[in-house]
Order: sequence, then structure tokens, then C-alpha cells
Amino acid sequence: MLSALQKSYEYLVTKRPAVVLVVIGLLTLLAALGLSRLKIDASADSLTLEADKSLDYFREISERYASGDFLVVTYRSKTGDLFSDESLETLGKLRDELAKVDGVSSVQSILDVPLLYSPKLVLTDISDEVRTLARPDVDRDMARQEFLSSPIYRELILSPDGQTTAILANLKLDSRGIEMVRERDALRSKRNTEGLTPEEAVRLEEISAVYLAHRTGQEKIAHQRVDTVRAILAGYNGEAELFLGGVTMITADMISFIKSDLLVFGVGILAFIVITLLLIFRQPRWVLLPLMTCVTTAVVMLGLLGWLDWRLTVISANFVALLLIITLAITIHLAVRYREYIAQNPDWDLEKLVLQTVRFMAKPCLYTALTTIVAFVSLVVSGIRPVIDFGWMMTMGVTVALLLSFLIIPSFLMVLPKRVGSVSADNSHAFTLQFSRFAERHKFVVLGISLLAAVVSVVGISQLKVENRFIDYFDDSTEIYQGMLVIDRRLGGTVTLDIILDQPEEQEAAFEGEEDPFAMEAEEDPFAVEEDPFASDDPFGGEEESVEQSYWFTVAGLAKLEQLHDYLEEQPEIGKVQSLATLYKVAVDLNGGPLNDFELAVANTSLPAEIRSVLVAPYLSVENNQARITLRVMETDPTLRRDELIQRIYNYAHNEMGIAPENVHQTGLLVLYNNMLQSLFKSQILTLGAVFVGILLMFLVLFRSLWIALIALVPNMLAACVVLGGMGLAGIPLDMMTITIAAITVGIGVDHAIHYLYRFRAEFAKDGNYLATMHRSHATIGRAMFYTAITIIVGFSILALSKFVPSIYFGLLTALAMSAALLGSLTLLPLLLVMFKPLGRQRQSDKVEPEAPMQEAPSA
Repeated sequence: MLSALQKSYEYLVTKRPAVVLVVIGLLTLLAALGLSRLKIDASADSLTLEADKSLDYFREISERYASGDFLVVTYRSKTGDLFSDESLETLGKLRDELAKVDGVSSVQSILDVPLLYSPKLVLTDISDEVRTLARPDVDRDMARQEFLSSPIYRELILSPDGQTTAILANLKLDSRGIEMVRERDALRSKRNTEGLTPEEAVRLEEISAVYLAHRTGQEKIAHQRVDTVRAILAGYNGEAELFLGGVTMITADMISFIKSDLLVFGVGILAFIVITLLLIFRQPRWVLLPLMTCVTTAVVMLGLLGWLDWRLTVISANFVALLLIITLAITIHLAVRYREYIAQNPDWDLEKLVLQTVRFMAKPCLYTALTTIVAFVSLVVSGIRPVIDFGWMMTMGVTVALLLSFLIIPSFLMVLPKRVGSVSADNSHAFTLQFSRFAERHKFVVLGISLLAAVVSVVGISQLKVENRFIDYFDDSTEIYQGMLVIDRRLGGTVTLDIILDQPEEQEAAFEGEEDPFAMEAEEDPFAVEEDPFASDDPFGGEEESVEQSYWFTVAGLAKLEQLHDYLEEQPEIGKVQSLATLYKVAVDLNGGPLNDFELAVANTSLPAEIRSVLVAPYLSVENNQARITLRVMETDPTLRRDELIQRIYNYAHNEMGIAPENVHQTGLLVLYNNMLQSLFKSQILTLGAVFVGILLMFLVLFRSLWIALIALVPNMLAACVVLGGMGLAGIPLDMMTITIAAITVGIGVDHAIHYLYRFRAEFAKDGNYLATMHRSHATIGRAMFYTAITIIVGFSILALSKFVPSIYFGLLTALAMSAALLGSLTLLPLLLVMFKPLGRQRQSDKVEPEAPMQEAPSA
């Protein structure tokens, strides 16, 4: 079977090269038509764990409390005091324009929120007309003081200096999208645990396709909305300092970053490829052929992703850069070997040159591709959806790169005329020979440095952490960074966290019968009647009747909420906290003292709709016997440790307040992000373990020697440890991108070991002399290793041009790891081979001077 496949391949590339190239051209054209369908995903799905149950709960709570997405505009007047006529008039115009934006359900600003202390009201006056700052008779100094000190607005709507305010544009909740994604995830979960019936399997495919189409449409609308809002804000730049914030804005900007990175990385690496090939080969054909192969591979893969509707994320934005680098490495190895053959055998005809090159390089390139694929496949065990997708994309990409390289390069060589000319010197082998001489003469230095690097790496790895600040993902020149900084420091924090409290079972039973406290109050009241003829219609469709019966609207329930509310406000990482306790604090203050259950019920029935929508509806679900405390965490707080904060809140609720574990839950973006971060250590261990096991097995199959397999792994394990240890010592945390570095380092770095060992074994067969074999290997394959490694190192360094900080870390750390892998393959690996002699006994004296290879013909 393999022999027939080999003969067919060799026949095609040597006898029908034009046909091969035409077919590849047509396939590339077809793939290119799919480029317009390529999409980018920066939604919450792309930043969370694959099967995180907290994500479904988050969606459930969002739907229950109608807490959809929002946009925040920070406003700071440039023309004077924020509360001046001019500033408030400008603020009002801006608010009105934002309210007209499609998809905005409501807008809140200091002009619209109800004032209860300007002047201070008594509890019975709350049912009267609500006062706002927009009314001309309101004392603005009193309003300013209320915004700064009231439990409702403190740290929420006005900065401590009284000059920066926030306009909140609430967006319509995508209930249909939430229902669809919850159904899809439920079916996915059942598929992974119990299995699906045929009908359910069909339904999963249907709902997945429908939801994806729906989300695509919603994302397009959301991005247009962000553009519209930005256009509105641009009209006020002369009058106010404005920043836009919110998840929708971050999503839109991250997509812009991904597009920018794809363009910058692609163009930058292509330019680098041209320069590299000119410096190495100094011939047009050896610039154009690898360049054409790289571009064709990238177009085919991106077009395929477009046709499959497989979306790029922040993680897979590096996909193009990696693919170009890997493809270039394969083409360089083919080019170097071809040029070696033509320099050594100028009388060979073209067909023999091409076939010998292909036959010699097929096995090492195949195994290097397979080991690289193993590295990327290992990422699928991470449990993080964008990392999983990145792994599969690169697996496909490496496969396509290998196939196209072995089709395009040989076919074009057969079509182009064989070129021979004067032989010019290529002295690059003299440089690579310095490594083998150093390993021979200073073996204890090499071993000592390697051991020291291993020890330091272990120390660094022990200091690795996963805690990081989301704001640090972005350059400080971006609007995301600047907006988050203003909101975080001046307006009560950025990252949301919700505490959900379920009604205790004993209290639930008390409200089902005669123990109803409100019923008891009514029975004790001799003037109580069955129906109040003066009660006004409830604007919320009867909700007020239900609110009266809620445990959380009793003295006991509010006391629990207030205790937890106050504890949360004391935590240094937490900014603004809001709950029913906020309303209770205000009610007690306006009443001049505590209220009993009956007074609470009366006060509640008199609340205007404007106040109920702000102080009750977001924090109470009577139907589910549930209360909600919302808070915002300050992302810029240096003491923030998300997991520790979450556990601290749980411990206080359980141990100090006696709330049963099943009755307290935490959700929100902070929880989802923390779950992903806490999975990173496990993901790192799983991916590294998977890649080492896979590559070890590959070595065993290729070299049929456990000794050689272990020796080959040592330099690459050390390189992976160096980069992880370096991260730990430098205080760089693990994130979704940096957990892929170690696996990629081993997967790509081990390519050097395979090429070197493959050539080492072939050279050793000539004279059985380990030292001479080492020097000859360095003078031949060592050059190709050096070329490809430098290409990879500089290629990854181009990622430093990104505005997304994890991409910068990814590029620079991978370049560092590949540098360590190259040094290990040129010093430690050959030294271990010489020391342990895994290929058998020495047949000649080790004291042999290194041989210089034959010169290349650069015109070949």
C-alpha cells in the first residue's frame, strides 16, 4: 500500500508536475472564495471553559433578573463644573442621543435617578412625584452630596471628586439567544455523559446551527451599535472627556485587535520570510518557491475555515503566524537538502535530484510534522474552547503544510530548468561547528549550565500563578484600558459578581400557611378588611402582592441581607455593592428608625415604579424565593485574588451567618473568568503530559530505541521548563495563551532533535565515530536547524507588535523557548549522544577533526 502510494506520488511530481500545480492552483482558488466567509469570535463562549456549569447558571440568572448587557459612558466636563447648567445640558443631550440608539432599552444618568435626600424625604412622601436632578427646583449641591454619600448612589454614579459621572445604557436582553444556548449546552452535556437519542442528536445539530446564525447576527448588530455610540461620543469630544466601556465594547475591540493581528502578523512574517530567504539562499527561486508555498498554505487553511464556519478567536489569531513559520521550516529543510545534493552531485539529472531530496527528507519531515501535530492535539484536553479549537486548527494546518510543501516544491523544481553555475562558499557551517566544538571541549560546562537551568526552572515553576488582571491584557493606549481604569478607580469597580441567596426551607414553609407574618399582622388588626378599596393598581401586574409575601422583604430576611451586604462592602477588593439592603438602609433612615414587617409591607406597596425598578426588581425574585446581591470588583486592586475572594465570601456566609451551602451561590463574569483561570494549572499538566507521552511514542517508533527517545526528549523538556520557570520568576501568570507555549515549544522544538538524530544516525553508519559524526551533523543538518530556528524565533518575535498583551507574551516567550531548544539541540543533545553512545560501540578513535562539508551551488 505504502509502496504504491510512494510510486504514485513520485510519478505525479516528476512526470506530471504541471498537472499537480494546476490542481493545487484550482483548490487554492476555491479556498480563497471562502475567505469572505471567515468570521472572528470574541464572545463569552470563546473565553470560558468548554463544560462550565457556572456558565449555564450565569445565563439563567441573567434571564431571571433581566440583567442584560450594557454600555457605560464615563463623562467628565472640560468646560467647568459637572453640575453647571452648561455641563448638565450637554449631558442631557448626550443621554437623549444614546437613548435613541437601536437596541438600547433604557438610559440612566445623574439626571434621571430618583433623589430621596435633596431635600431628605420622610417615608410617607416617597409615593409622591419622584424628584430628579433634571427638575429646575432641585438643589444641585444637595444632589451632589446625595450622589456621593447615599447608600444607593455612593461609588456608583459619581466619582469621589464629584466631576466624573457615568451614563448607563442598558441593552435589550437577548432572551431568545439565552434559551437557545442553554438548550444547546444541555444537549451537549447529555451527549458527553449519557448519550443522545437519534432525535436529540438531530436536535443538537439544528439548535447549534440556529444559535450560531443567531449569535452571528446579534454580534454584527452589537458591533454596529458600538460604532454608532462612538460616533455620537465623537461629537462631544470638545466638551467632555469620554470613555466607552462594557462587555459589548470590549468584544468589538477585541475583534478589531484580532483582525489587526492577522494583518500585521501575516504581512510582517511574509516580509521576514523574504528577507530570511534572501540572506540564506541569495537566489530568486529559493525565495519565491518557499514564499509561494507559505502563502498557498495560509490561503487554503483560512479559506477552509471560512467554508466550515470555524471561527478565529483571540487565541487562534496566532494561527496564521504559526502556520507560515511551520511551513517555512519545512521548505527550508527541503531547499537545504536539495542544494547539498546538487553541490555534491552536479552531474545528476533533475529527476534524480528531486527524488533523492524527497526520499531523504520524507521520513524526518513526516515525523517532525507528526510530533508537532501531537503537541497541538494535546491542547484539546485543556477544556478551554478557544484553546481546543486552536489545537485542532493547527493540527489541520500542519497536515496541509506538509502535503503542500512536498507537492509544490518538487513539482516546481521539475518545471523549472536545472541551474548550475560557479560554486560559491557558504560558510554558515563554520558557525554551527562552533557549537559541536564547544560541546566536545567543554562538556562539563554544558552539563553544568543545563543542570543549573533545570534547578532554576523548577524554582520558577513553583512560583507560577494564574491570577492576573484582565485590564493588563490590553495596552494602556487602548480605550478598553483607559475606560476600565476610570470606571474601576472612580466609579466603583468593573468586574461583576452576583451573590444569589435562596430562601431557607424553614422560612419557605412558614410562608405557606398560618405562619405568614403578614397574615398574622392582618388578623391582629381590627380595622383590616379583605380588600383595600384605595389600593392602586400595581404597575407590575400583581408583583406587589407577591413582594409582600417574600421572606427577603421581612425584618429577618433583610437583616441577613444587610449583614452580608455590609461584610462585602468591607472587603478591600470590592467596590459598589447593591441589594435589597440598600433600600432597607434608606427606608430606616427616612423613617427615623427600624421598620417592622407590617411597615415594610406598607412601604413597599407605596413605592413608585421608578424606585421599584431601581431598588427592588434587580434584587428580588419572589417566584423563585430568591434574593440577589450585586457587586463590582476593582480589577486594578493589587491585592485581588479572585479564587480567594470567592472562597472567603462562601466561608463567611456558611460559617459566620449560618446560611446552608445549598442556599448561597456566586455567579457573574468574575466567577466564569476565575473558573477558567483555576483550570489552567490542570490544563498545563494535562497538555504537557499528553505531548511528552505522544512524542516519546513517536521517537520509539522512529528510532526503535528507548535510550535515543529519552535523550531526544531531554533538551526539549529543559526548554519547556526554562520558559515556564522564566514566567514564574518574572511574575508572568498563566493565561489562555501562555499555557500553549510549553506544548508548542516541545512540539516544534523536537523537530530539531528529529532532524539531527536522523542525520546523526546516517552519518554514524559511515565510520562509527561519535565525535566525527557529531561534527559532520553540525556542518550539514546543523545549518538547516539554525536557519529554521532563527526563522521561528524572529517570526514569533513579530507578535510583540500586537496590542493584545497575551499575544506579546506568547510571541516573546515562545521565541525564548525556541532559543533554548536550539541551544539544547546543538550542544546538550549531541553531548548526550557522545556520552551514552545509544547507537552502539565506538569503532574508531574519538580524536577526529571535524570535516567541512562540500560547498553548495547557490545557483541550483
